[in-house]
Amino acid sequence: MKAILATAPGSADMLQLREVPKPELPSPHHLLVRLAAAGVNPLDTKLRTKPAYYPDSLPAILGCDGAGIVEQTGSAVTRFRVGDAVYFNNGGLGGNQGDEPGCYAEYTTLHEEYCAAKPGNLSLQDSAALPLVLLTAWEALVERANLQAGQTILIHAAAGGVGHVALQLAHHLGARVAVTVSDAKKAGLAHGLHAEKIINYREQDFVKETLDWTGGRGADVVFDTVGGETFLRSLNAARIGGKVVSLLSTPLALADTQLARLRNLSLCYELMLTPQVMKLHEERIRQRRILEQGAQLVESGQLEVRVSHRLPLEQAADAHRMIEAGGVIGKIVLTMD
Repeated sequence: MKAILATAPGSADMLQLREVPKPELPSPHHLLVRLAAAGVNPLDTKLRTKPAYYPDSLPAILGCDGAGIVEQTGSAVTRFRVGDAVYFNNGGLGGNQGDEPGCYAEYTTLHEEYCAAKPGNLSLQDSAALPLVLLTAWEALVERANLQAGQTILIHAAAGGVGHVALQLAHHLGARVAVTVSDAKKAGLAHGLHAEKIINYREQDFVKETLDWTGGRGADVVFDTVGGETFLRSLNAARIGGKVVSLLSTPLALADTQLARLRNLSLCYELMLTPQVMKLHEERIRQRRILEQGAQLVESGQLEVRVSHRLPLEQAADAHRMIEAGGVIGKIVLTMD
């Protein structure tokens, strides 16, 4: 089969199209899926640059988001049949052993318990764009922040992959939503997805704008998808006793921790990879159930995923360069013929 291999740590040029053996079922509970598309995430570019989880397993197939058709089932599989259309987040962390191959390929394998039926009204290609961003947004807003109807939330980078899904999920939960964006096009997207307050962070001070929007109180929740200075300034955009949820590592100076303590903030971190990295089977099943709930939201018209670019598998390096250049709206997917 054709696959994109990360051949060595480094630039996008390290992604090479190769012929590799089709994976075999590693257990009676596994599925072989012929992939229609793979979602491309910033995570992939980071793992290409620095293979953090399996540094000694190169070359490796990246890509943890996939969608396709079940082509073969193990003898113990009960949840799916050959021909079923599925989507999932699995593998792609740089290790190509056992049951964790990546999705930048024509085929992949995964445990049946980690796989969900794709949304009935979404194409296979677009379905591949959804798993990581849905799991990240859901875990951050529902499980970390416990976001409630009527609360206020500030979502950074709301036109990005995670951001635009988090915006819709927050609206679905009944929260009042403020967002940061960088230009008018992204503002238009946020407006169409029901953002109440839109802040152009290039032209406006998001802390001041958030305080003005909340009558000086600050947001109940701030969802940080950017990190760095944006995270630190977000400590002042959250209300006293509020929550700041971040997707990034956040080295805090003493003054920062003192400010968070003074404001009685809850600082939460979200890494949807934890169940896979730590091999937590029940947690993987919990995440699959989130995908099933997300599919229901898509089918009922309450959630959509914006795919801005569809590139053939062999253009994986171009997809990585686009993400690293910044400014991508929504998601990029790689398609397999």
